[in-house]
Amino acid sequence: MMAETYRACLECDLLHEVADMHSGEVGFCRRCGAPLFRKQDNSLDRSLVFALTGLIFFILANFFPILEFELNGNIQSNRLIDGSIEFLKGGYGLLGLLVLFSSVVAPLLVLSFLISILLPLKFHRRPLFAENQIRILVHLRPWAMAEIFVIGVMVAFVKLGDFADVSIGISLFAFVLTVFATLLAYTTLDMKDLWYRLGELQKI
Repeated sequence: MMAETYRACLECDLLHEVADMHSGEVGFCRRCGAPLFRKQDNSLDRSLVFALTGLIFFILANFFPILEFELNGNIQSNRLIDGSIEFLKGGYGLLGLLVLFSSVVAPLLVLSFLISILLPLKFHRRPLFAENQIRILVHLRPWAMAEIFVIGVMVAFVKLGDFADVSIGISLFAFVLTVFATLLAYTTLDMKDLWYRLGELQKI
C-alpha cells in the first residue's frame, strides 16, 4: 500500500511532496503561502471523536424541526428533509434530489465512512475495503455542502420574518454543530498517518 506522498495546494494547485513533520508543525505552500499540512498527535482518534459527535448531532437534526413559523394563527414546522420533499412534490425532481443528496445523504455518508474507517483502527483492526472507502470519501466531500444549506435556512429565516413569526428549531442548532464537527473531523485527520496505520495492519 502506498502512503500519501504528494498533495496539491487547494489555493493554487502547486504540487508538494508530503514531508515528515513533528507534532504541532504546519506546512505551507511555497507559491501562495496557504496551509497544506498540519501534524497532530492522536489525529485519528480526534477525527473519530469528531465524526461520532457529528453523527449524533446529525441524528438529532433529523428528529426536530429546523424552522417553525406562525401566520394568522396557523403554525407550521419544517424538518431537514422537508425542503427536498417539497421540491419533489412541486415537479422539481432533479433539484429535489440534489438538495436531498447534498444536505442529507452526502453528509451522512461522509460521517459514516469516517467512522467505519477510523473505528476499527482504534481497536487495531483493519477496516474492510479501506482503500475504496477512502476514495469514495474524497469524492463525497465536495458534495457534502451542509454549510451552504445552513446559509440558505438563515436567509429563509430572515425573509419569512417580514410577514410571519418565525422561530429557530432545535434541529438547526444540531445541524450547525454537525457541520462544525464534520469540519473538525476533516481538519484533524492526518492522511499520512492513516495510510501508515493501514499499511502496518496489512503486514500483520
